[in-house]
Amino acid sequence: MNPTPGKINDSLSDFNSEDAPQQKQKKKKSSTQLPQPGTTQGSCAFDSAMITLVPITDAAHVVHGPSGCATSIWGSYSSLSSGSMLYKTRFTSDIDENDIIFGGAKKLYKGILELTRRYKPAAVFVYSTCITALIGDDIEGVCKNATEKTGIPTIPVHCPGFIGNQNLGNRVAGEAMLEHVIGTAEPETSTAYNINLIGEHNIAGAIWNVLPLLEKLGIRVLAKITGDAVYKEVCYAHRAQLNVILSSKALINVAKGMEKKYGIPYIEESIYGIESINQCLRNIAAKLGNSDLQERTEKLIVEETAAIDEKLALYITRLQGKRIILSIGSFKSWLIIFAAQKLGMEVIAISIKDNTEEDRTRVKSLLAQDGIILEQNTPEEILQIINENQADMLIAEKRHQDTSLTARIPFLDINQERNHPYAGYIGILEVAQELYAAFYNPVWEQVYQPAPWSAENSSEENI
Repeated sequence: MNPTPGKINDSLSDFNSEDAPQQKQKKKKSSTQLPQPGTTQGSCAFDSAMITLVPITDAAHVVHGPSGCATSIWGSYSSLSSGSMLYKTRFTSDIDENDIIFGGAKKLYKGILELTRRYKPAAVFVYSTCITALIGDDIEGVCKNATEKTGIPTIPVHCPGFIGNQNLGNRVAGEAMLEHVIGTAEPETSTAYNINLIGEHNIAGAIWNVLPLLEKLGIRVLAKITGDAVYKEVCYAHRAQLNVILSSKALINVAKGMEKKYGIPYIEESIYGIESINQCLRNIAAKLGNSDLQERTEKLIVEETAAIDEKLALYITRLQGKRIILSIGSFKSWLIIFAAQKLGMEVIAISIKDNTEEDRTRVKSLLAQDGIILEQNTPEEILQIINENQADMLIAEKRHQDTSLTARIPFLDINQERNHPYAGYIGILEVAQELYAAFYNPVWEQVYQPAPWSAENSSEENI
């Protein structure tokens, strides 16, 4: 039997229990209550499950559903790979009306056999969708049969979009790894310091700014779950001595599951902002429990901080004192706040509409006492704040570009399609360069000038 309903209810129950402190003032509801229609709009569980697992780059990722589901949101994320590019190829069982009536399991099975023959993937992940979950296709059975037939691990991921939002999709993807992947292989070699990095999807190559720092300290990253990952390293992730959750709690259930099953401790860290990366390195060294490693870590921090301070000096002189407004939705707003503080810029207003409760609390603590929280995040509200507070720059998603043009102030587009890595020490330099380029773009000299027809009218009035 397909175990999807039970697993979904268990995930919802766990999800609700973790959010309990934030819900104390709210009326208690059944832990198995499914989301109301419309609550998954924007990014559903299916999308986020794929975003989580697709960065396993040498695996084939099969969408068991209509071909339209294969154009999911993960395709717009710039998760980069240092090796295989198979993860960029989209596979789908292309369910149609006939399959909805008679079932699509046989079609899925034949498709898996064909793609394994042609592409020789390290593994195959099969994602259920709303339609195939509703008609009851047994993807567990199909995956088991395909594994036996081909010898290639085929993993079912029960993530129909209707079960919830992106947080639940991340959890379901993590459970699939815990149940079917982690602990199924052994590493060929081992070192004194083995860690896993969890929760960073290597957007724009962010994780590549951190790996050299750990390498200098002699710390081996056993598995990257799941940024720039290969299937085999996820399989032997259970041999690490420490799990490091980076910047996001999306896969905290993986860390908790590994702690329970394999006794691996975990810490939660951030790799964005100089103080954050310093603290991250210190905490890793302390958790691994070696005094020599801690000494080398402090020496590395001093060297890297001095080097980045020297590179930032020019940008600080040109950007300090500038007043900015942040309206960047789900992207971690406090990352830009860290950079702004380092550069001497002032954040006068920020939108935290789509952030988690933890991020909201953290952002508010970083703002100045008179900092403004954007509630509606509408163009009218942003324009009013720009005019009343003499803002110098708007940092927002592309949909707010017209707002900055109306206010005639520089604009910087920050979103999930970004092409610049902001992590580590180098990441702060990337942010500084982007802010500088946006603010001092020559086009603003033209924008600040009165419109030609306004100048003509003014001349006629003087005459």
